[in-house]
Amino acid sequence: QVHVVESGGGLVQPGGSLRLSCAASGTIFRINSMGWYRQAPGKQRDLVATITPAGSTNYAASVKGRVTISTDNAENTVTAYLQMNDLRVEDTAVYYCKAGTYTRAYWGQGTQVTVSS
Repeated sequence: QVHVVESGGGLVQPGGSLRLSCAASGTIFRINSMGWYRQAPGKQRDLVATITPAGSTNYAASVKGRVTISTDNAENTVTAYLQMNDLRVEDTAVYYCKAGTYTRAYWGQGTQVTVSS
């Protein structure tokens, strides 16, 4: 079992930056990827970025060059960060973290990011 908790969302002006954090705990040795996804009102949940334990990353075209995903491993916790720069109004959404194993995905509760002047 893996427990996932996100933090770091908030209100930011266009052009600003935010860093989201996602702490995964439990049977973390089974995790083979971590990722960030977002869902705007009335839209489907879309990929933002993913990272593997080896450090291989993948970004959505809409955020490439503005967003960086990274991880930090502690004894019982894996933390995935999402550094977001040059934020745009269209980045407004609930951001969800996912910790993936070979058998299932574990999702956090989401954190709201609002980009507005």
